[in-house]
Amino acid sequence: MYKKKYSSNQSLKDLNTFRMDVTAKKIIFIKTIQSLIHILQICKISQIPYIILGEGSNILFLKNYRGIIIINRIKGIKIIEKNNSWLIHVYSGEKWHDLVKYTLNVGILGLENLALIPGCIGSAAMQNIGAYGLEFKDICQYVDIISLNNNILSNKNNTIRINSNSCDFSYRNSIFKRQYHAESIIIAVGIKISKKWHPITCSALSNYIKSKYITAYKIFNIICKIRIKKLPDPKKIGNAGSFFKNPIISKKHAQQLISLYNLPNYPQINGSVKISGGWLIENCKYKNIQIGDAAIHKQNKLILINIKKATSQEVLQLAKKIYSHILKKFHIRLEPEVDFIGSKRKIKASDIFK
Repeated sequence: MYKKKYSSNQSLKDLNTFRMDVTAKKIIFIKTIQSLIHILQICKISQIPYIILGEGSNILFLKNYRGIIIINRIKGIKIIEKNNSWLIHVYSGEKWHDLVKYTLNVGILGLENLALIPGCIGSAAMQNIGAYGLEFKDICQYVDIISLNNNILSNKNNTIRINSNSCDFSYRNSIFKRQYHAESIIIAVGIKISKKWHPITCSALSNYIKSKYITAYKIFNIICKIRIKKLPDPKKIGNAGSFFKNPIISKKHAQQLISLYNLPNYPQINGSVKISGGWLIENCKYKNIQIGDAAIHKQNKLILINIKKATSQEVLQLAKKIYSHILKKFHIRLEPEVDFIGSKRKIKASDIFK
């Protein structure tokens, strides 16, 4: 039913991109929905804590995990061609970047702006990933989940389809990251891409796109080069991508800051303003701030890195120091983008950053 790769108390270091050297009681790789349900039944009956991971790209383990880590490797891509669009059904264990490459290779254009974003399809929906003018919500048609209510104890496939309009997508957030995170598991997503391709460009790409004859493949290659240059490779330097979100503040607050500082700002449709979190950290004028082996990435200040053997407590101390400095200087509360995992469950960021 499932494939067990590790025995008890084995390291999770290679299964989280922050490369925290913590352990779990058991690590299980699953490849089918049926094997997933089987493991969930065991956990529910025996009251065993569990966490489901894909690539472990947006988490920080705070302690050794006293339960089962389930690694989602449920894969598969199904494509239906319509008159004006492509409908793509993707299982949640597929890597996001692999999907972007695959669609380009078969002539389906439209995902190129989201190239090289780490993680699997499940986390793409949960986080509402986005970059260079495109977000997951813009191409999402539906999300399929398994409900973890008492019916999971039966052998039925309790898959529920949630229309994208009901996913409550927002900046790096969704209904799956909030009220659904403890009672559902993302199994697959539906993506709709128009056959009529047009380039999505933004100010961050304008310096790189010189020719008016741009193609999806050129955008893909440009974005890959930018990300490789500016973002640390988790295989070489442990990190979870942006540790903090770019804060979204009121227009009044933004105008006050803009009158004092020449800071990058991005007005939102609802009247609020997104502020560059990296700029805020940069302008606290830290001098190579580092706690143990936890440090701020030199090129992208929103990213905290594990230089070699950082502990989760060193990363947290560094994050809290940044948080308190930004709050004191700019009166902005930075919101973590990563999920925090304790010994038995996820820990709310509000319980850590008080």
